[in-house]
Amino acid sequence: MPFSAAPQISAATVRERPYLDWPLPYGRGTDQTEGGFHPPQQPMTLDFGLRRRAGSTRRTAPQRRVEPALQVMLVAVLVLAALLPGCAPSPGFCFAVAADMRFFTPPDHAGPDYFAGVCESIRDVGPGEFMVSPGDLDPPDRVRATIDQVLGEEYVWYPVVGNHEGDLPQYIVYMREYNPGGKALPGIVRCGPPGAVETCYAFDHQNVHFVVINQYYDGQRDIIGDGDVGDALYAWLEQDLAGNDKPFTFVFGHEPTVSIPDMCNGQVRHRGGSLDKYAEHNHRFWTLLREYRVTAYCCGHTHRASVSRINGVWQLDCGHARGKGDPGAKSSFLMIYVQPDGIRADVYRRDELDGAYKLTYSEKLR
Repeated sequence: MPFSAAPQISAATVRERPYLDWPLPYGRGTDQTEGGFHPPQQPMTLDFGLRRRAGSTRRTAPQRRVEPALQVMLVAVLVLAALLPGCAPSPGFCFAVAADMRFFTPPDHAGPDYFAGVCESIRDVGPGEFMVSPGDLDPPDRVRATIDQVLGEEYVWYPVVGNHEGDLPQYIVYMREYNPGGKALPGIVRCGPPGAVETCYAFDHQNVHFVVINQYYDGQRDIIGDGDVGDALYAWLEQDLAGNDKPFTFVFGHEPTVSIPDMCNGQVRHRGGSLDKYAEHNHRFWTLLREYRVTAYCCGHTHRASVSRINGVWQLDCGHARGKGDPGAKSSFLMIYVQPDGIRADVYRRDELDGAYKLTYSEKLR
């Protein structure tokens, strides 16, 4: 989908950068399910030990004057490069992110008030090239059937394993069979490690590299109790990122590095019960994303939508796509627009009065 076709953003639509550089304690905590929420007046970076010491300064290079003749030469080179075969910039595209719709799918929950309504809204906004769903899709066959009905059987869907895909054996079996051999989905450039060949994978689309990680892989089995980026998964991810030559990278996993308050009601779920449950592994994982300049990490699990920048890496929590099935927070989905001049994430949330999904927040990621 061309970037120019994306919804136009007005100052009245975009929220006041609510959760950037979020200050939260690193470690265990308790769920907050009630009470008010007050953002800090002066946002700070969530510190995983990567921030410069207080009072330190960063040396900046002196500004240099570019001669007019050199400017003309640079423009000529750029124009020539655009005209040569294979050198033209990517035309741009967009994709959807929606997750945690579990159980609120047809036939038991049909109609626009549930996940089908999310798909209808994605279709109306402009469905983009594909959808990625960061976990808790049970039962996954019903999610795929809903996508087929609303967005079409040819619409590409990339599922991610969540903790509830282990609730019944048929769920994880479906996930394996959906990507047989680890190379059945479009654009796959790397299948998963032994024991998670089908449920970890990497694919490319235009100038973007996408990595799907199964946080319930322990080096042998692809579905265990706790979410974690253990040694085997970390080694696979590190090798993949080291071999990537695309300028932009998105990583998808079910659980957040740390749970961030919902951008509308401020409620928190699973703090201390997400990847932050295993602090050392979590710190190592986030340091890796920063080292390889990952554009954004997309997740779910909390059912609370948020956009945050943590030590220089964006975390996009897409919330839940259950429609009115989860009253704890507004149902939501993300549309991410990739264009040569930048990348933008739009957050759509369900209006409780009319049931329509409306653009609530937009952030330029690059």
